[in-house]
Amino acid sequence: MSLARKLLASGAGMAAIAAFAVPALAGTVIASSGPSAAQYRVGAQVANTQRITLRAGDSVTVLDNGGTRIFSGPGTYVLARRSGQAENRAFAALTTQRSADRARIASVRGEGGAQVTNPSLWYVDVARSGTVCVADPARVRLWRSDPAAAATYTITAPGMSAAQVTFPASEGIAAWGGAAPPAEGVTYTIGTSEVTFRFLTQVPEDPEAMAQTLLAHGCMMQVEQMAAAMLEDPA
Repeated sequence: MSLARKLLASGAGMAAIAAFAVPALAGTVIASSGPSAAQYRVGAQVANTQRITLRAGDSVTVLDNGGTRIFSGPGTYVLARRSGQAENRAFAALTTQRSADRARIASVRGEGGAQVTNPSLWYVDVARSGTVCVADPARVRLWRSDPAAAATYTITAPGMSAAQVTFPASEGIAAWGGAAPPAEGVTYTIGTSEVTFRFLTQVPEDPEAMAQTLLAHGCMMQVEQMAAAMLEDPA
């Protein structure tokens, strides 16, 4: 099963997740499936020396020290911190607030048939519906995976006049449409997708705290995005 499906399969437990402190030397479970899923629920903390005992059919994905690791059963595993080489360049790239010029540069990457993925945690994918956490409501950027041709998207919301945003040909990034920034808790229709924004009063600087913050706000698309960007196999 793909990482995305594992994350989505854990949806039953997402609503019960609340914000809580991240203990030292611990990883965060961001996906869990199989017979032991209740024991290793999404949002749970796994200590550095804790034994992760899995049965056949189990799969647990843990965000730890700037990377995601997938453990599959049957077997017993210990998280074990990696050395300083796991410094989180991927996380830094995902969370950097980019200027308009840098956004345009990022929009043309992935040419030549390479798979194109959303390069920033703060870009809103116009093709996906869900809850999106926003670090700066005044700098919301929309993102599309196929920038080949020009495209225009209509943005609507209750009590809001319809606005339009246009992606020029070869551009994958566009500024938020409309005269005002998005409002928190309001569901916007962007093309055929529906997006509800949640604002972060503080933006954590380490991956585990960021994952907990996103989980607490229900921003699972961004948790999935982090997991995919920082995926590495367990030692």
